[in-house]
Amino acid sequence: MAAKKTLSSRLTNRYLLIIRNEENFAEKTTLSFTYAKAVLICFAIFLVVLGLSTWLVTGILEQWLDPRHSEREFRRELVQLTETVDQLRDSVRRQEAYVENIRKILSGEDGSYAKVENRELTAEQIAQSESNTEEMSAADVKFRKEFEQRTLGAIQADGSSELIQGVFLFHPLETDAIVSSKFDPKINHYGIDLISRKNEPVKSAGDGTVIFADWTVEDGNVIAIQHRSNLISIYKHNSELLKKVGNFVSQGEIISIIGNTGELSTGPHLHFELWYNGNPVDPAEFIDF
Repeated sequence: MAAKKTLSSRLTNRYLLIIRNEENFAEKTTLSFTYAKAVLICFAIFLVVLGLSTWLVTGILEQWLDPRHSEREFRRELVQLTETVDQLRDSVRRQEAYVENIRKILSGEDGSYAKVENRELTAEQIAQSESNTEEMSAADVKFRKEFEQRTLGAIQADGSSELIQGVFLFHPLETDAIVSSKFDPKINHYGIDLISRKNEPVKSAGDGTVIFADWTVEDGNVIAIQHRSNLISIYKHNSELLKKVGNFVSQGEIISIIGNTGELSTGPHLHFELWYNGNPVDPAEFIDF
């Protein structure tokens, strides 16, 4: 017990360090300390020196003295770049697949419906179909037609009201363009035909990303833009396309030149369509033509 008491007293006893001038013994500095405080300060300095040395060895000194450091850094960067390239490749593949589907639909190359209609039916299926057709009365046929027309009108009305609240669209041509053919789903005319001057620039109706820009047999040079709120604008029969797939375009930015391309074109004009959630809507409801 005496030894422990002596050690404790040595650590806690206060000492006074006086520094005097050698010539006249004048007091210059006085320091009061204990052994415990001195040990604590020395330990803290040791930790700081140890941390600084570790940082130097694993950082700056490693770059200067270790010849393998640059090779390891190069391999690490190469792995990161490889992962980034793989992610970009996957993204491009998904985008190309999406654009290819849009291109097939716009060009009429999607034969999924034709395959269903042209499949071979068994004799039993044909007999059943003929029996169902005979049983259907003229009133049933009329009722179905009226119901389908009301359903289509309701879909377009709901989509239009929602678009009016959140989207402002720009006129694709100059305001003096003449409307030669209006929107009429009954004759499968899902857009508006606009006649304007020769080589008139066609402008984007709103901000968006080009999802299709290619030649089709029926509609010639076609460009389609994906806008927000699941809205797509389509511009057909252009003489020249000025944007590519993946380009972001601003509202009013020139995207093509008006033309007379495609089998369905009867003269220089722009066929402009709007599609919302997969349904055609009348562009005249959103743009003053």
